[in-house]
Amino acid sequence: MQELLPIAWGLLLGGLLGVVRPTLRLLVGVVLSLVLGVMATVVTGEASLSWAYVFVDAPLVGCAALAGLTAGRHLRPITGTSLTEEPRR
Repeated sequence: MQELLPIAWGLLLGGLLGVVRPTLRLLVGVVLSLVLGVMATVVTGEASLSWAYVFVDAPLVGCAALAGLTAGRHLRPITGTSLTEEPRR
């Protein structure tokens, strides 16, 4: 149940990475995955047990961000076309 927070943050991060310039996407994704992974460890209270949980939460955020970015790119509606317009000839 405690792993839902890093997954949710990762999916949100992946959605936001879709609007970041492609040359900066990897750098921003890695840095924010680490930051959000540490935050997830602290918020869920796992840091009081051991900081080693960061090594679980940070990659979990990163993998969820990759899944969110991939899903966002494949599920994005096609812009510039309308269902009511007639096709050009």
